[in-house]
Amino acid sequence: MSEEIEKIKVLIIGSGPAGYTAAIYAARAGLNPVLYTGIQPGGQLTITNDVENYPGYPDGVMGPEMMEDFRKQAERFGTDVRFGLVTKVDFDSQPHKVTVDDSQEILAETVIISTGASAKWLGLESETRLNGKGVSACAVCDGFFFKGLEVAIVGGGDTACEEASYLSNICSKVYMIVRRDELRASQIMQNRVMKNPKIEILWNHETVEILGEEEVTGVKLKNNKTNDIYNLAVGAFFVAIGHQPNTEVFQPFIKMDENGYIQTIPGTTKTNIPGVFACGDAQDHVYRQAVTAAGTGCMAALDAERYLSEHELS
Repeated sequence: MSEEIEKIKVLIIGSGPAGYTAAIYAARAGLNPVLYTGIQPGGQLTITNDVENYPGYPDGVMGPEMMEDFRKQAERFGTDVRFGLVTKVDFDSQPHKVTVDDSQEILAETVIISTGASAKWLGLESETRLNGKGVSACAVCDGFFFKGLEVAIVGGGDTACEEASYLSNICSKVYMIVRRDELRASQIMQNRVMKNPKIEILWNHETVEILGEEEVTGVKLKNNKTNDIYNLAVGAFFVAIGHQPNTEVFQPFIKMDENGYIQTIPGTTKTNIPGVFACGDAQDHVYRQAVTAAGTGCMAALDAERYLSEHELS
């Protein structure tokens, strides 16, 4: 006799601030949520050292410690936190079919997607080694720690321009490292950085290596026009070449924009599939902050609770 397939009221896929907040609200509503952590339990914050802009931590907190607090709070109210990766979904049926680790099948009345987005990196060994020690993919998160210093940022799109402008309010000088002889950003953003006296654009440049042992001390650059290689002294290195939402597994069913971010009905976390909700960075390419992710996680849990009630499934 084959084993009966497990049936869950609320399945949460992903374990960053959005997923854990959804779990807290769903658990307190008595919905017995099950949360699968994915391959990076805690999400991007687990590779972030100091977090000083999340309310409730007046002295700041280490990213991994904060995510551990989130997990404990979710478990305190009865969330079943499991290690595993969702590898396949079938949202054409109700309840929804979800496969974990290519082997275990689950039936879920509602699904909350909180798989986040991953920053794109240059792929340098020094970038990985100094991540959290002066290398960052979020100027809004980490710029404050380098107040008054000269810093570098790589990228030529809107995000890079926005973050360079943000850093120019905090840092003494911002070097923008741009691979080509033009920016990909919108004209208004190009004008903004070009008129900013604290931003210097290094055209036709590539990053060879990030310098420093325990913290960033500079960056080795190559001028692609002259082939000159030289060192530039900076106190931090920001990567702004884009993010990749972790949504590929849902693509056959869920409506997304051209970059893979899940589209939700404005003012809600509802997707185009009834009973499937999306929160956090998987559907937010604008703010990408822990506090906004947590807010949408709350919304997703409330939306799921209402859905279950309306369909008499709770």
